[in-house]
Amino acid sequence: MIGKDKILNLLNSVIQKSKADLTEAVYIGGEGGLTRFANSSIHQNVSERNSRVYFRVALGKKIGVASTNSFIQEDLEKSLLNAFEIAKNQRENPNFPGLPSKSDYPKLNTYFESTAQFTPTQRAQGVKKILDQTKASNLTASGSFSTGYTEIAVVNSKGVAGYQPLTSTYLNLVVTGDDSAGYSDQLTRNVDDMGIDQLAQTAIKKCIDSKAPKSLEPGEYTVILEPSAVAALIEWMNYIGFGSKSLQEGTSFLANRIGKKIMGDNVTMYDNGPDESAIAFPFDFEGVPKQKVMLVENGIAKGVVYDSITAHKEGKKSTGHSLTPDSSEGGLALNMFIEGGDSSLDKMIKSAEKAILITRFHYINGYLDTNNALLTGMTRDGTFWVEGGKVQHGIKNLRFTESMLKAFSNVRQISKERKIVNSWWGDVGCIVAPAMMMDNFKFTGKTEF
Repeated sequence: MIGKDKILNLLNSVIQKSKADLTEAVYIGGEGGLTRFANSSIHQNVSERNSRVYFRVALGKKIGVASTNSFIQEDLEKSLLNAFEIAKNQRENPNFPGLPSKSDYPKLNTYFESTAQFTPTQRAQGVKKILDQTKASNLTASGSFSTGYTEIAVVNSKGVAGYQPLTSTYLNLVVTGDDSAGYSDQLTRNVDDMGIDQLAQTAIKKCIDSKAPKSLEPGEYTVILEPSAVAALIEWMNYIGFGSKSLQEGTSFLANRIGKKIMGDNVTMYDNGPDESAIAFPFDFEGVPKQKVMLVENGIAKGVVYDSITAHKEGKKSTGHSLTPDSSEGGLALNMFIEGGDSSLDKMIKSAEKAILITRFHYINGYLDTNNALLTGMTRDGTFWVEGGKVQHGIKNLRFTESMLKAFSNVRQISKERKIVNSWWGDVGCIVAPAMMMDNFKFTGKTEF
């Protein structure tokens, strides 16, 4: 750990030398370790310590961005000068509203010393617990176990000075047999909360229960989606539709639908960065405090998240959803929640006359028809046929091609319990998802496994 005072003091001392009208610096740095295992054996253990500092400067409405992974003052000053030279040669951005002003941030508990100090030996001991259980069942285990810490800071010439230390740990596990597989995973900031034995047993049971899978013809079926499957759909919907840029460009499924009914009455989705029940974070990469933003409420489209530039374009204020200065994606929701219901995964299974139970999806493509949120992808690592209120047997994996506007309009049940699911944006957020039961979900292809 470098620490709050050293990071903020050095960044401030550098931006004070800037010749630009406005200057911003963003620090992202930390250390992480990763233990990978395959064929029931650890095959890779790596660690990385690195940092990156972004400088964004403005000459009027001309903006320049440069970065460096050195935290030496001389190198930082060179990078700042590069940003200044880039800005001089840019066209003006008429939507640039200036940099944010100083704000107060909520105090969030996002750092756990036990996670930051977790060793490779401790990760290996955790993996050994998994391997011992899978070997006892004559199955094979693969996956990864990561731990680490990050420090993020944002300062600018208008007084912004945000700093937040983070830790995170993530374990994902695939257990395979001759013709079946099972999956489980867990994301948390505190490694002491990692339930390794339960993760192993979940994946093992899925693998055993899905042995000798039977083929199922494509068509429309009732589906029971576990939280990881729901989150995979939401992750893509977020990328193509819940951000400000896709709405302004007209490619979002929310375009021309704000205030209109687009999903079922029982579906509510929102973004809430400061919520400590998940992977919380207090501010965005411009130093704007994160706000809770309703995206879909009781099936009605409510809006999207914004950074400063896209918000100014509509005469609005940022909602605290800017990405790093090198991004041109506009605002993006990084702390997504799907509101729970009053059911449970067990109740869904018991209530199903005929349904497909899906552990997770993979290889999803969301670019088929973004205005209708049309996604395609595959089931994976635990797909089951449910009939008469019981899981009957495993089924071979299927390809789905479905509009998420239709799918989330056909939600019959939602679980009260929700799961924190890992996402591509790492330790500054996640997706909190329940299990869902949906009718008339379309499958368009099948596999031989």
